[in-house]
Amino acid sequence: METYFDDSIIKTSIMPCHNQQPNNVNQDHAVMKQVRFANSASISAVSNSGAEEAKEACGNEHVEDQVQLGPQLKLLPLNDQIRELQTIIRDIKTSRGDFVFCADRLIRLVVEQGLNQLPYSECTVITPTGHKYEGVKFEKGNCGVSIMRSGEAMEQGLRDCCRSIRIGKILIQSDEDTQKAKVYYAKFPPDIYRRKVLLMYPILSTGNTVIEAVKVLIEHGLLPKHIILLSLFSTPHGAKSIIQEFPDITILTTEVHPVAPTHFGQKYFGTD
Repeated sequence: METYFDDSIIKTSIMPCHNQQPNNVNQDHAVMKQVRFANSASISAVSNSGAEEAKEACGNEHVEDQVQLGPQLKLLPLNDQIRELQTIIRDIKTSRGDFVFCADRLIRLVVEQGLNQLPYSECTVITPTGHKYEGVKFEKGNCGVSIMRSGEAMEQGLRDCCRSIRIGKILIQSDEDTQKAKVYYAKFPPDIYRRKVLLMYPILSTGNTVIEAVKVLIEHGLLPKHIILLSLFSTPHGAKSIIQEFPDITILTTEVHPVAPTHFGQKYFGTD
């Protein structure tokens, strides 16, 4: 089913929680370590001591796995807001209302960062005071694709950021006996082979589902380098499997951890 959205853009600002402690980590240092995936040369230059420094700055004890995965994997810069959202989503005691609220916030942050990966061009506009302003505008030809069902939780976040966008869908389920992913349904814009695709799937556990979804997109003429995978949580195995299968794909996530919150879809849609 092809859907077309023309909702108004919703602008929100994230304010610190009243009980949140200030971040004592040097922000410039933390940001510098977080963007290490943007440059493949910096990956090869990381030493054991550098990995320890990155681990301390990012507050992520699994940074070694992330460094080894290379520049295709991009992490959101870690801060206290993201860390708290991750904690609430993982907490077994979190109510469904709080879970959905925090999940939507985290999804919005991932989508915003995903949009930063899309191509843009420079432009000049005239302000109401008659002055020229040198800015940028995103190039046309982007679309979203959600992997049903949990991927549909990320659609609203994309709609909130993009007033008009086409969203395709893929339904993939795993065989109960073989655990092999099988495609049951796929519907995309007819010219998807010419577009940049934001592929939405919140939890990367084994990576099998995403691999099958990307294969379907490739069958429709799309190049892996034009796919940006948006996720909330990933295991090292899941990210590694996808990157090994498709070295040109981009993965954007908030955390790489051996234990993924696989209850996400059931909790979000209230079927747990």
